[in-house]
Amino acid sequence: MNTLTKDIEAIDVSFDEDSMCVHLSDGRSISTPLAWYPRLYHGTTQERNKWQIIGKGSGIHWPQLDEDLSVESIILGRPSMEKADSLKKWLESRTA
Repeated sequence: MNTLTKDIEAIDVSFDEDSMCVHLSDGRSISTPLAWYPRLYHGTTQERNKWQIIGKGSGIHWPQLDEDLSVESIILGRPSMEKADSLKKWLESRTA
């Protein structure tokens, strides 16, 4: 983890219609577009709300969506790097 973010942990996550907000241990809340994270975007409200803090607060995991985000990436404004073919396979597996 970057030294700028090493002591900052995720403590809560919330969603609205088109964004995710991660609440951090330093008092900040970072809001990002759901479109940055296609698996979250395509997930149901129930799937999005079933998240877990991982790595002692350094990340967030959505077991039903097979998605992991690091606090560092969220703070630095990095969208998902998932390749289109991987996302396509995952979306197809959801409709099977």
